[in-house]
Amino acid sequence: MRTDLENFHATTSGQRPGRILCYASFVDDLQRRLVEHTGTTDLATHYGMARRTLVGPRRPADLPPLDFTRYWRGVELPPGTTINGSGVAMVPSGYYHFWGYLSPLQNATSLRDIEEFPLEDYSRWDFSGMAELVRAAHADGRYAQAWVGHMYEMAWQIRGYEAFLIDLIENPAWAECLLERIFQQNLVRARAAAAAGADLITTGDDVASQTALIFSKDVWGRFMHSRWSKVWAEIKRIRPQAKIWYHSDGNIMEILDDLVEAGLDILNPVQPECLPVDEIHRRHGHRLTLDGIIGTQTTMPFGSPDDVRRRVREVIERYGREGGLIVSPTHVLEPEVPLENVDALFAACREFGSFEA
Repeated sequence: MRTDLENFHATTSGQRPGRILCYASFVDDLQRRLVEHTGTTDLATHYGMARRTLVGPRRPADLPPLDFTRYWRGVELPPGTTINGSGVAMVPSGYYHFWGYLSPLQNATSLRDIEEFPLEDYSRWDFSGMAELVRAAHADGRYAQAWVGHMYEMAWQIRGYEAFLIDLIENPAWAECLLERIFQQNLVRARAAAAAGADLITTGDDVASQTALIFSKDVWGRFMHSRWSKVWAEIKRIRPQAKIWYHSDGNIMEILDDLVEAGLDILNPVQPECLPVDEIHRRHGHRLTLDGIIGTQTTMPFGSPDDVRRRVREVIERYGREGGLIVSPTHVLEPEVPLENVDALFAACREFGSFEA
């Protein structure tokens, strides 16, 4: 029986794997009920999710923390608010995984404010243990996965959503400055992940609504894609066999060809409510692995277990019998998803996605 490392390589190389790789994540409330339902806290093993190891750098204990005090001095923050590692105030919404964002640069008045904003210097982080984690994962038949980061999403969270979108048009030097600084961070992490031997290197930005890009294709190309394409090229230069994964919710058909041309290997989450999945597979199935497709706006919360089973079977038969498919819900599963639908998702993956005798 092939390992999931072997299955990953087959899947992303357009070859029939021993089994279809699958996974899901859950909000805390649903996870708690699934643990009660299954009798185990190890849901990944219970459901047969893809066996992977996450690898990443460590922040040295003696590295002084970034100081964001001046950005929040005199500001009355809502109860329970925390400041994350990028200086953004995370305000609890009271609704599962959703947060409110308060941005430290929302009142910036000059380019200098952008230039002097404190960001992590990843060149000072400890990457020394990553290669060892990759070797251990491979020895255990797992594939190694490393996260690089966001770019657009991190920029708007630091600057403020509306302020950053305005910057793209009215203050492009400000947007360029912030994105370039984040790009340099991501480049350090990407180089380290590739050098460590990671099999799957994940990137992403939510750049689309349900119907179209959030901004024009030209703006996306100039500000975001020009930088991601450099990150991806560097990954491939260091480790050509590494697979590049990119996440964006929504309808990204307008930029899909550009992503593939830049070296994209795996697209996530491929929302069927937004995207013509058949067309994507027809145009890029020889090159692109689809990760997702099981709708979290439709099938998982509102379908029956039989609906879930039929959808998984359909997806595997259309897109996955010769590789090129990882089955997953298109977002974290919310509390309204019936427990029986989670059971049906993974049971169908086992039934219809096992190709070894």
